[in-house]
Amino acid sequence: MRMGVSGNASGNVDEGALREISRLAWLALTLTPGMGPRRVARAVDRLGAAERLFEASLTELESLGMPAAAAQFIFDGKARVTAEDESNRIAAEPGATFITRGDREYPERLLEIFDPPPVLWVRGDVSLPTRPGIAVVGTRYPTVYGSGMGEMLARDLALRGLTILSGMARGIDTSAHKGALAAKGKTVAVWGTGIDVIYPKGNKKLAEEIVATGGTIVSEFPLGTFPAPQNFPLRNRILSGLSVGVLVIEAGEHSGTRITARCAMEQNRDVFAVPGNVTNKHAWGPNTLIKQGAKLTATWEDVWEDLPAQIRLQLEDEMAAAQGRAAGGNESNAGQTASLFNQRPLADPERMVFERLRQDESLQLDELIEGLDGEMGSSEIFAALFELELAGRVRQLPGKNYVRTF
Repeated sequence: MRMGVSGNASGNVDEGALREISRLAWLALTLTPGMGPRRVARAVDRLGAAERLFEASLTELESLGMPAAAAQFIFDGKARVTAEDESNRIAAEPGATFITRGDREYPERLLEIFDPPPVLWVRGDVSLPTRPGIAVVGTRYPTVYGSGMGEMLARDLALRGLTILSGMARGIDTSAHKGALAAKGKTVAVWGTGIDVIYPKGNKKLAEEIVATGGTIVSEFPLGTFPAPQNFPLRNRILSGLSVGVLVIEAGEHSGTRITARCAMEQNRDVFAVPGNVTNKHAWGPNTLIKQGAKLTATWEDVWEDLPAQIRLQLEDEMAAAQGRAAGGNESNAGQTASLFNQRPLADPERMVFERLRQDESLQLDELIEGLDGEMGSSEIFAALFELELAGRVRQLPGKNYVRTF
């Protein structure tokens, strides 16, 4: 029996019910064998509205440009049953949902690419993929330098409100997610599997932490999809499509990272690359990209200054508002002095670094490290500066120069 769009007693279709039917139709088309993103988009465009799918005759379905087997699959009601089953499975997954191209939550930037996925499976905050973000990608087998740069740049950019996007693979991807989490920032993991299939399995704890801290896991693949090799190149176009720019850190000549960088260029996204040691095979990718016009990147400022003006202003306004709320929350106890938050006793490493800095004159990082040589290691200094920045006691200026904020 064919099922159409139901109405109420007065003949009007309930708006909420219509939306759910539309979502189910998008899902049904996506799960129909032989239907890729472009065929799904073309079918909905020719139907005029996705919810009309379940009312269409076989002849009308075949006229939408889909394969005959796909049209029969939909007409027989199998597509709808498959979609309903998938929807029920998603509802049973903690924190999971799906969004379609017809939903207002669908990321606008993704609509700019050549073949945006008609449906996204999501676990976590559905609004996060719509925010300005930088995709950080690179080799699964990084050097210590590569891992350190990935984590540091992701941390510094997340501190300034940018969402960090990556694929949660081993290596640079993992470092990027960890950097964002260390900054208490937001991160999005774009998977080449179903959102219920963690890959690699060793990143199970990382996946849980991403969602628990307000991050998001995104995939265009149904639940239960295993990590087939062909899925990951497809995933890469989403990773670059969601971002305002792609940052490449260590990638070999035949690395999948090159696919992401090429997608970014085709999608008119900015490409940033961290230069590497020319004797290291993983430096080939970023060094070649730099020769081809990618922005040489050594610090977060190199990315920040190339962001579109409206995005920089948005993030700066958000940071100012957050700082204002933090300060306002302590006004009743602060009096004429700094807030109680700022009066928190410093740990010894933070105190030693803080005492070296001044309000009226910046100090370059190399000078700070040299001045504390023998007392603290560089890793301790980096950690102390990070904590001081988070506490709002220290501000980083371009060129790795630091000043006290009070």
